Amino acid sequence: QVQLVESGGGLVQAGDSLRLSCAASGRTFVGLAMVWFRQNPGKQREWVASITWSGGDTYYSDSVKGRFTISRDSAKNTLYLQINSLKPEDTAVYYCAAGPYGVARSSDVNYWGQGTQVTVSS
Repeated sequence: QVQLVESGGGLVQAGDSLRLSCAASGRTFVGLAMVWFRQNPGKQREWVASITWSGGDTYYSDSVKGRFTISRDSAKNTLYLQINSLKPEDTAVYYCAAGPYGVARSSDVNYWGQGTQVTVSS
């Protein structure tokens, strides 16, 4: 059974930093892209960042580039999202996901985590 288990969300203040984690298990993720999405109520799920599990190549949406860093620890089978200089507009449920190279749409995702809530107060 493939599992993506997230942690690290919470209530923080604007300007704070936060690191989200996603523990992956159940299969090899070699050959897949690991992805972070986020979603607020009433909005479409937004692609945030991706990293190739094997090579560590990273990709970011324009809205988060410069503040967010995606990484993975292959030995621990864990995906991370470091978020710096948090803004109220970063408030969302953040989802860990895995899919084929080039994935940027929710419909292309093969596996989803349960989501973790990040709330940024002003």
